Amino acid sequence: QVHLVESGGGLVQPGGSLRLSCAASGSRFSRNFMSWHRQAPGQMRKMVAGITSAGSPMVDPSVKGRFTISRDNAKDTMYLQMNNLNREDTAVYYCNYMEYSDADHVEGEYWGNGTPVTVSS
Repeated sequence: QVHLVESGGGLVQPGGSLRLSCAASGSRFSRNFMSWHRQAPGQMRKMVAGITSAGSPMVDPSVKGRFTISRDNAKDTMYLQMNNLNREDTAVYYCNYMEYSDADHVEGEYWGNGTPVTVSS
């Protein structure tokens, strides 16, 4: 069972920055995909960024140029650097972790409890 702990959320003014972290423990496979999802009030959860265990990142066009995803495999930790935040970024941000035994077989999928981000003046 993989346990995920998110941190770094909080209240920030428009134009400000936050850095989110997701620390994973208990993983059984070296191959994995970690991603950040967010859910705003009244909206469906949506992936905003993801990164492979090899370090290949992808970011949703809605946040490209403002958000940067990265990871430290030695710590099994993923980060999301969020710059120039606006009110539309207000949401609960969740960490997702998918384990693979091979390139196309998912062994497990796990979610963190989320960390809230509020952008307001």
